[in-house]
Amino acid sequence: MPECQSGDRPFAQYIPLSRIHVMIFECLAGESPVKESQNGHIDQIDRRILDELARNGRISVAELSRRVNLSKTPCQARMKRLEQAGYILGYRAVLDPRRLGLPHVAFVEVRLSDTRKAALDAFNKAVRLLPEVEQVHMIASSFDYLLKVRTKDISAYREVLGEKISALPHVAHTSTHVSMEAVKDEVD
Repeated sequence: MPECQSGDRPFAQYIPLSRIHVMIFECLAGESPVKESQNGHIDQIDRRILDELARNGRISVAELSRRVNLSKTPCQARMKRLEQAGYILGYRAVLDPRRLGLPHVAFVEVRLSDTRKAALDAFNKAVRLLPEVEQVHMIASSFDYLLKVRTKDISAYREVLGEKISALPHVAHTSTHVSMEAVKDEVD
């Protein structure tokens, strides 16, 4: 049989091939069997891999491949491609803030005195440095930002609000909403 060039499938004219056979021959011809579609979307197997990794980032490749019904090598190749394409940003441990002595959560509306680019950039840079602030979202509303702040108790929160958040560049007004209970939190 003549040597196959990438994309050249002389064998296809003689026998009907299943998708799995085409994938095997593509591998032998040096083509990757794992590709994003033409419009850059991921397929259902990729989505199942992402779902499993989102549930447990420490899952072994062997167990992951079993759950998504792939062998280990294609599963690893898909994981690598998903990482390189930016679908997987990293792997980390999910900590229990209550066990760490940080059960108090408050959401803070922040209104700025100036919303020009330089002011927004200054606020963004400064707020990222506050360890008590878990999340920062720019909001299209009557206020400019929504912050999720985690502290040990209300007294510690008052100090963070008065000494740190209120001192951020261009902060004109804040309003606090204290969480009584996390009904749904994706990290639980």
